[in-house]
Amino acid sequence: MIRTIWLASYPKSGNTWFRMLVANLTATDDGKPVDINALPERGAIASARGPFDHLTLIDSSLLTHDEIDGLRPRIHEELARGEDDDEYDKAPDAPPVRFVKVHDAYTLTPKGEPLLGGRRGADGAILIVRDPRDVAPSLANHNRLDLDAAIALMNDRQAAYCAKPGRLDPQLRQQVPSWSGHIASWLDQDDIPVHLIRYEDMQADTFATFRKALDFAGRPASNDDIRRAVSYADFTELRRQENEKGFRETPRRPGGQFFRRGQAGAWRDELSAEQIARIEAAHAPMMRRLGYKMATAPPLARAG
Repeated sequence: MIRTIWLASYPKSGNTWFRMLVANLTATDDGKPVDINALPERGAIASARGPFDHLTLIDSSLLTHDEIDGLRPRIHEELARGEDDDEYDKAPDAPPVRFVKVHDAYTLTPKGEPLLGGRRGADGAILIVRDPRDVAPSLANHNRLDLDAAIALMNDRQAAYCAKPGRLDPQLRQQVPSWSGHIASWLDQDDIPVHLIRYEDMQADTFATFRKALDFAGRPASNDDIRRAVSYADFTELRRQENEKGFRETPRRPGGQFFRRGQAGAWRDELSAEQIARIEAAHAPMMRRLGYKMATAPPLARAG
């Protein structure tokens, strides 16, 4: 039976890079990395409409967001079981672990069930986090926002993606209750085990960080396979492919780039002192919990 592992992250935290690493585990040793536009698409993200419509035989556009949420646990349970010969997203030569991208927070449905099916929906989760001060410029670039709007979105506890009224998005609604709230929802749940990795650690030692994540997931891979994947999914290679052939997730505007900078700590020359302070004021407890150092001093307590 194939194991299901969520690749959970707040948007723009390194989820796509991790998926590129996984894809390149099966690349041949011929110097040709996997095409960045040839990753598996069916069921590749937990909020995809395709599997929902396929398994429920219901056009999801006819349902409200809450009605869809009420059915999603059953969808994820069915996909995780994978017992049917006509399973929606199972390839004949599928590896023993099914990695699925997730931007949803770990929330409950209106009926009080885990939206993602709890232990029946997945065997575990790899939670990828990134310094929120680096997330903000990347999010602004990808969502075509200015930096202040991106920071406001990251601080919004009621934020949701693909939830605008009067518009049918290709994905189902994803509730993302602020950068801190999203991460806490995964770390503080006790339905499934979670393996935490930081984007900065993936950059500093990609091999070791990726090796530990694969061991957690139960995905067999030789050290040679991992070294090749790390080389083939190097940021310079990913950006080269995007520049030469385009990437389906590139922001649709002149000069838009998905693989933009990819540097840890680039926020120091992209954010103003006021913007840094606003992010840290909103997320200091979680930042400290994850080991991120503050750039601004906390406000002094006023005398009685």
